[in-house]
Amino acid sequence: MLEECRAALDTNGNPKTAHLVSLAVLDIRMKLGGIGEDELIVLCEAMIPSGLKAEGLRGGRPVPCQHALLRLVT
Repeated sequence: MLEECRAALDTNGNPKTAHLVSLAVLDIRMKLGGIGEDELIVLCEAMIPSGLKAEGLRGGRPVPCQHALLRLVT
């Protein structure tokens, strides 16, 4: 249900709201699957290309830390 809402929001020109719904879906799936934020961070770090990890830069600027966006405030 939430995935359909997210798709409708994205289709109708509300990408920021669609992104927030995606984060809510992720938060729900993590809770249902018993996955902690620390585990998700480790997974995300493992998926970063090794060259990007080694440099820590993207286009000469620091790679933004975005895992804080994963916390859903209710």
